Amino acid sequence: MRLVASDLDGTIVRHDGTMSPRTVSVLTRCQESGVDVVFVTGRPMRWMPPVIEATGHRGLAILGNGALVYDLATETVVETRALTPQAVHAAVDALRAVLPNARFALETLTGYRRETDFMPHHEAAREAMSGTIADLLADDPVVLKVLCRDETSTADPMLALARPALAGIAEPVHSDARSSLLEVAALGVSKASTLAILAEERGIAASEVVAFGDQPNDVPMLHWAGRGYAMADGHPEALAAADAVAPPCAEDGVAQVLEALLAGLGERTA
Repeated sequence: MRLVASDLDGTIVRHDGTMSPRTVSVLTRCQESGVDVVFVTGRPMRWMPPVIEATGHRGLAILGNGALVYDLATETVVETRALTPQAVHAAVDALRAVLPNARFALETLTGYRRETDFMPHHEAAREAMSGTIADLLADDPVVLKVLCRDETSTADPMLALARPALAGIAEPVHSDARSSLLEVAALGVSKASTLAILAEERGIAASEVVAFGDQPNDVPMLHWAGRGYAMADGHPEALAAADAVAPPCAEDGVAQVLEALLAGLGERTA
């Protein structure tokens, strides 16, 4: 084990938005043992400060389901893998054809933008720039994700329709089956694809990576890593993709697995 790649919400961040002292402690022990720790999440930059504060993490994180590499120490962008304006239009058109009640927003490098009738679920986003998709793209922003919401449906059936509709155009996922939201990245961009680049830059093979996740947006990463753990209370797609199952987030499942793995590392080096 040379690199631990972990999703955040539902994996090491509990439903109340906190991380347990046990989890923070074992992540620190990994780093002190020479094992890299990389957070790999669908979150945007603006949702990272609580995680940075809770963990004191210093290093890189992969945000936006692979669309952004972020330096947590300096809180700066290292790399983006964005959608082109043409891809945004193509993705929106394809999704409207199969989800006629859908409304759209864009997660950009400089913040959130939305169609006028895309109602955000976070108060701060209500004051975001709004307009048509053409309006939102007029100044050529760096678009990290297209957000697709259909209040008449839920994420699993939406994803089932979006996958064939977006084949060859973009990468749809979701991170919460209870929601009505899809997250769409550029074609070929996923948690796994960006993590693979980062690992290669560090001379780390996939076989040396342990990954943790709980939702469909984690599936490519769980497949790619040498050992992928799905959380026991995770989505069925994540459980099917994983090599093993970790106890639920509420039971510090990632911490339990890493404590055992670190003990094994100690035994081999003793």
